[in-house]
Amino acid sequence: MERRKLSPEEIAERLKDLPNWSADGDTIKCRFEFKNFAESLAFVNKVGAIAEELDHHPDITFGWGYAEIATTTHDRGGVTDVDFDLARNIDGIV
Repeated sequence: MERRKLSPEEIAERLKDLPNWSADGDTIKCRFEFKNFAESLAFVNKVGAIAEELDHHPDITFGWGYAEIATTTHDRGGVTDVDFDLARNIDGIV
């Protein structure tokens, strides 16, 4: 992957394929809801495994019944194709 920082227009266009995700400054983010803490934790562990596999690590906040994922490419100063690849992979486990 190229890892080129995407323009706001490119991000908006790509988000059309990820309707649950949104742009927030230099990140894309999504909130996932679950029935309880155990389900949230299980999801976060799966996201962690995906992040390790892709060598691209999002910020994760979670608690009872939810997990929030925010991803950016720090060394590019914004959202890249790598962030969208991560987001698609995360959506694949929901």
